[in-house]
Amino acid sequence: MLIYKFNEKLVPATFVRRVNKFLVEVNIERKIEECHLHDPGRLEKLLKSNRKLLLLRKEGKRKTKYDVIAVFKNEWVLIHSGYHSMLAEQILKNKLIDELKEYSIIRKEFKYGESRIDFLLSNTKKCLVEVKGCTLVEKNIALFPDAPTKRGTKHVLELIKARQHGYNAAIIFLIMLSAKSFSPNSKIDKDFSQAMEKARDAGVKIIACRIKFDGRNIYYGGRIPVSIAPSKL
Repeated sequence: MLIYKFNEKLVPATFVRRVNKFLVEVNIERKIEECHLHDPGRLEKLLKSNRKLLLLRKEGKRKTKYDVIAVFKNEWVLIHSGYHSMLAEQILKNKLIDELKEYSIIRKEFKYGESRIDFLLSNTKKCLVEVKGCTLVEKNIALFPDAPTKRGTKHVLELIKARQHGYNAAIIFLIMLSAKSFSPNSKIDKDFSQAMEKARDAGVKIIACRIKFDGRNIYYGGRIPVSIAPSKL
């Protein structure tokens, strides 16, 4: 199902190098430009020399003229985390997740505890929903995170507390590449993986959704299985 369409023209480029966490150099028609990368992950398996990119031109006072939208690795992979909440909102509004289809969105960026959770939903009971984008796939398994994430672990622990205080809760992982299943990445972040185990045991719904991007249109591609094995210490 179509959940978003870029009406703006996306600019083709090729990747040159990553300058820092949020800045990359790209080649646009043989000219090197610095572009904003809106994804704090490592992206080491995606951002390789001469890989094709799609950029979005941005206006206004800013240091760079473009945002990086996607990279091509056998398929277009969305790597702009600024779209995650919007995509999840469309998934929720269109009732595409069975466990959450009876809920309506009450508030976005809902402050709970010491965190801001992406969505507060409600029907007869309130439900907190956090959204994460996943861009790492190894051996057909989508893995999150691809870099240690204290913030991500904090969000999961907040959802566990919410369950203890009478809320329902869910985490939606948006899987940006083809994968047969999803798992927490215990090799990269054991704390996050252990928090996910506790969340599952506390009744937090853990949902993995495939997101497909054809270079202009973004589609909801259905659910993939979730596997949460005990973290190896």
